[in-house]
Amino acid sequence: MPPGGQAARLDLSLNRGDCLQVRNGSQDNGTVGWGGGESLQFFPNAMATMTETLLAAKALSGLTFAQLASHVGLDEMCVAAMLYGQASASPEEAAKLCQVLGLGDDALAFLTRYPVKGCLDPVVPTDPLIYRFYEIMQVYGLPMKDVIQEKFGDGIMSAIDFTIHVDKEEDPKGDRVKVVFCGKFLPYKKW
Repeated sequence: MPPGGQAARLDLSLNRGDCLQVRNGSQDNGTVGWGGGESLQFFPNAMATMTETLLAAKALSGLTFAQLASHVGLDEMCVAAMLYGQASASPEEAAKLCQVLGLGDDALAFLTRYPVKGCLDPVVPTDPLIYRFYEIMQVYGLPMKDVIQEKFGDGIMSAIDFTIHVDKEEDPKGDRVKVVFCGKFLPYKKW
């Protein structure tokens, strides 16, 4: 209990933008849980709603992910991950995105919160493009693991100290998608 012996009362509600609101007693503390280390998260439905809002604003702007990235000074994949709720933006990055997309405080809060990552539903993706990556891991996952560990030893590739780049390679037989994952190797620790 806080000093004075009274427990704080927190009221949770969703506002018009489906953001989680926290109020301490009668004092409105506004939208919290983003950028300050708190662990509050958007509810899954609210997360989907905000992602739809961000993507609709992007479509309305006519800007590509690469063009948005140039406004922020980041890679297009990083900006796409932010709009999909899979990466967090700094307050400055979020402000730039919100300005160029004409969005307000709800979007700023969403972009700067600490996300729950990897929340594809259902577990086996049904979107054909996303499924191909799942299929690639099913077919080549164990061979990739063995080749990586032959070259580096027993460990993993970081998905935190990590970059991903997508390029288009022109080919007379049909353009090709080039995806490059670059992650720091992390050896397993012995103790």
